[in-house]
Amino acid sequence: MASVVFAVLLAILLNSIKEGVLYKLQENVVTFYTGAVQIHQNGYWEDQRLDNSFAQSDSLFELAKAHPDVNAVVPRLETFVLAASEKHTRGCMVVGIDPQTEPLVTSLDQKIVQGSYLENNDQGILLSEGLAEYLKLGVNDTVVLLGQGYHGVSATGKYAIRGLIKFASPELNKRMAYLPMHSAQNLFGAENRFTALVLDLTSVVKAEKVEEELALTLEGQYEVMNWKTLLPELNQVLEGERAENVIFLMVLYLLISFGIFGTILMMIVERQYEFGILVAIGMRKLKLSRMVIFENVMISVIGAIIGTVLSVPVVGYFYRYPIRITGKLEEAYRNFGFEPIFYFSIEPRIFYSQTIVVLSIALILSIYPLIKIMNIKPVESMRQ
Repeated sequence: MASVVFAVLLAILLNSIKEGVLYKLQENVVTFYTGAVQIHQNGYWEDQRLDNSFAQSDSLFELAKAHPDVNAVVPRLETFVLAASEKHTRGCMVVGIDPQTEPLVTSLDQKIVQGSYLENNDQGILLSEGLAEYLKLGVNDTVVLLGQGYHGVSATGKYAIRGLIKFASPELNKRMAYLPMHSAQNLFGAENRFTALVLDLTSVVKAEKVEEELALTLEGQYEVMNWKTLLPELNQVLEGERAENVIFLMVLYLLISFGIFGTILMMIVERQYEFGILVAIGMRKLKLSRMVIFENVMISVIGAIIGTVLSVPVVGYFYRYPIRITGKLEEAYRNFGFEPIFYFSIEPRIFYSQTIVVLSIALILSIYPLIKIMNIKPVESMRQ
């Protein structure tokens, strides 16, 4: 029983930390830029041009905000342009944002490494650190943007750099520029138009549910996409990690199975004389089998329940006080944009699933004593 207790406790702890770390990874990557759910004009994701933008709609804003799992609706106007300094040029993505609401999704104001964040009526621009370094520009320098606007209009403008942003993603760090929404709309001739509405959710795990419900509500007028479609590579990584976790748990359950089977085997061998006498004096083999199976199941179930009960305060403690990484490893985590913390998950399924699995193992292994007892020969058993 003790072996089952510790096996279940270990399985729950490892499952909890694995799910907690994966959830935080998912949340961190999603909040780099894309957000959990986005709303676009139909066809925009396949052909990301300003011509596929949509007009500002108060009713769409209100409908999205009305969903109980949506905290905020963040508008964006996105397109690619050529950024130029006196001697250098590089293609980059310009994002028109609402400086007040954008940090709700991406914490953009916390990524400033030089200069200051944008104000609502600002005429300046934010550049990613890698892009500014390539262009040989710094805070208060001027960058020129050259591109094509809505319906082919010429888009040219020069902006003072208010601040530099550092992204953990090298790709984002090389190509991002942010303008206040009014400046971006003026530059591209796209007055009162957006390319996307990014939804800030109460939880990233609710993204699929929100997508399905909003898609039904909007009745096909707009395309609604969750992060799994927006970031398929991240989804593949998470699925791969969860598959590895399943393999590890299978090995652990295999060890539990050997522990239970060893106990069953020892019990059968040591009680051969007892079983032989019981059968000899008239006890039915089927009734004897039921008794042994019941003993085995009770030991396993009680061990699993005790292990689950003991795991609740342990997991609860680490959920409230997660494990913090220190030293050089902490610095490495922060450089990649991740919190140097091992989080634990308290999803109910992590707890009750272990009891179910161990009970199933015990029931399957109970086939062995059933076969042995049904084939027992009283005289031979009493001689052992």
